[in-house]
Amino acid sequence: MPRFSVIVPVFKVQGFLRECLDSVLEQSYTDFEVIAVDDCSPDGCGAILDEYAALDPRVRVLHLPENVGLGRARNAGMPLAGGDYLFFLDSDDTLTPGALGAMADRLEETADPDVLVFDYARTYWWGGTRRNVLARVLAEAGPGTFTAAEQPEILDLLMVVWNKVYRRAFVEAEGFAFPPGYYEDTPWTFPVMLSAERIAALDRICLAYRQRRQGNILSTTSRKHFDIHDQYERVFAFVGSRPELAGWRPYLHRKMGEHCLDILSKEDRLPQEDKAEFFRLTAALFRRHKAAGPVPPELRVLEGGFTRYRVRRQTGRAGLELARRGQQARRVLGARVKYGWSAAHGHRPLDPHLAMYSAFSHRGVLGDPAAVYAAARELAPRMRGVWVVRDQEQAALLPPDTEHVLLDSLSYRRLTARATYFVNNVNWPGSLAKRPGTVHIHTHQGTPLKYMAADLLHKPGARHGLDVPQLLRRADRWDYSLVANRHSELVWDRAYPCHFTSLRSGSPRNDVLVRARPEDGAAARARLGIPAGNRVVLYAPTRREYVRGGHVDRLDLAAFARDLGADHTLAVRLHPSLADGPARGMGLAELHRRGVVVDVTDEPCVEDVMLASDALVTDYSALMFDYANLDRPIVLLADDWGAYAASRGAYFDITADAPGHVATSQRELAWLFASGAWRDGESERLRAGFRSRFCEFDDGRAAERVVRTLMLGEPAAAPDAVVPVPAQAGHDVLTSS
Repeated sequence: MPRFSVIVPVFKVQGFLRECLDSVLEQSYTDFEVIAVDDCSPDGCGAILDEYAALDPRVRVLHLPENVGLGRARNAGMPLAGGDYLFFLDSDDTLTPGALGAMADRLEETADPDVLVFDYARTYWWGGTRRNVLARVLAEAGPGTFTAAEQPEILDLLMVVWNKVYRRAFVEAEGFAFPPGYYEDTPWTFPVMLSAERIAALDRICLAYRQRRQGNILSTTSRKHFDIHDQYERVFAFVGSRPELAGWRPYLHRKMGEHCLDILSKEDRLPQEDKAEFFRLTAALFRRHKAAGPVPPELRVLEGGFTRYRVRRQTGRAGLELARRGQQARRVLGARVKYGWSAAHGHRPLDPHLAMYSAFSHRGVLGDPAAVYAAARELAPRMRGVWVVRDQEQAALLPPDTEHVLLDSLSYRRLTARATYFVNNVNWPGSLAKRPGTVHIHTHQGTPLKYMAADLLHKPGARHGLDVPQLLRRADRWDYSLVANRHSELVWDRAYPCHFTSLRSGSPRNDVLVRARPEDGAAARARLGIPAGNRVVLYAPTRREYVRGGHVDRLDLAAFARDLGADHTLAVRLHPSLADGPARGMGLAELHRRGVVVDVTDEPCVEDVMLASDALVTDYSALMFDYANLDRPIVLLADDWGAYAASRGAYFDITADAPGHVATSQRELAWLFASGAWRDGESERLRAGFRSRFCEFDDGRAAERVVRTLMLGEPAAAPDAVVPVPAQAGHDVLTSS
């Protein structure tokens, strides 16, 4: 019999689930079992749980046939528990290192109490941590055990289920269970704490309570918050059935009033039109269970009407509101001056046949948006597609039949005010307000290896100059996020804690790679002046965050070109962020002029460059994930992986899960090509595994799938998976670096 049964209810938390499970399974104390209850989660949670169960015998998984809610999912796990103590761990929270060992020691020290209460810390999405403000209550509880009557302050702690462990025999003897609905912790925790004859405290932070940017169910605007009234009715019914607990009625009466008024005061909890009804039901509940004695001053408002309550609230906030409105008025006035046309046209109906496109910060018809645009022109000819470009110089490079507008121009504001579809691989400017009914499709820029967005909050050097909160506010406008594999789906869930739906579409720009024919690169080869019959090796390094400017010469290009031989052409493509910097002046420009290498950095369509090549040499560039669709050899030059991963952060160790052979020096890289190992059987095996994982949804029909599904409203073609994202986000192998 294990000491602990850790019951983990799981629903739409694929972005955090691995971190949660790892925090338990990696505890130094090992006498526990994990009972994971898949509450019919529509995302990848069920598969993640099965994966963990297959690898660790301590993990048992219960898949529920239908969604029953948090409380009843916990109930479903309890009959499977065999441990001395029950621990209900929410699947987006984590245990701190050594937590279970500390709990076990304290339980032994206090001779197995009915309940052990421990401390926690709130961890915020932006990286902050705050300890429980009432932690002193745990320190002052003393070394022994007590009852709630002896230490009533213990009930002032957050009355939730997850900051305690419960002796299973005590729970079963009392018949405790969770009711359905919101606030299900309330009718569990009060009866448990009031009934326990022996409670112990542990003054140690054992749990990290994740504060999501979005997605917390109790912060969702809904009438479900009316459930709080039924939950307190259950508490009063329990106390009424136990005469020895009658003395707790005044305390519970006050707690109920405070709790309901707190819900009512939150702007994001109740629909505005339902607040008066909520107040009336709260006041009725307050009168029904009123105990002897005076009413606390802060609760006397419940003895009046909703109008009185509202006036009191408004009076208290009048000064703050006036200041806020003044600031808002100044912002609106400024916006009207700058964006007068769009403000004037914002009330006009949307044009259902107008789509706006942009790529790489308005640099032209490129990437995934370009592929979607081309598919829309073919499949939805009535759809008018307009590109946003940043200046006249970029506009001059567009194909002659491409309708476009300049960023922030009058035409831009007029069209964006009425467009229904917005397709981009970079966030739209903050000045673009999202109108109801518009559909924002975010394509991203490939599969992520390095940390992105909110995950960069723990990497201050890597996010230098990046305003992550502003980035996320712009991402709040997304309706759909396109993914090429489950790894990307997990990363975007975590890195962008916003409300959107993940579409397992594949990457539209990769359609040409999936469908590639041997002759498809001929035109690009001819344009680049590559001799007929030469084998082309594409070298695509990425930028480094651990050096100023981002550029490091990891490879002697002239020596490598010489080692490859005259029958090979070395093509070099710098990271876009380095294209206008000193990287070319460090030798690349001169080598290109002399014909030693071919500089393809300025080639606008990277897909053409990939099609023109026979092999890819890269370090940690995301280009490798796209290139794998060609099923051509890939070699990694990873001589500084440790420094790169430590400075930027990486979701997994690419040297351990590489798409081909890994070289740790230029000498080793030259040997791989000289010996022919770069394309041997082992290279093919590694590439096959990499492709199965990261090219999972790329089938050559991604752009068509996006247009048919999101613009024409047709059923999704295979791969048939549209997964709602719960505004959060998790690591795949997703290691911390």
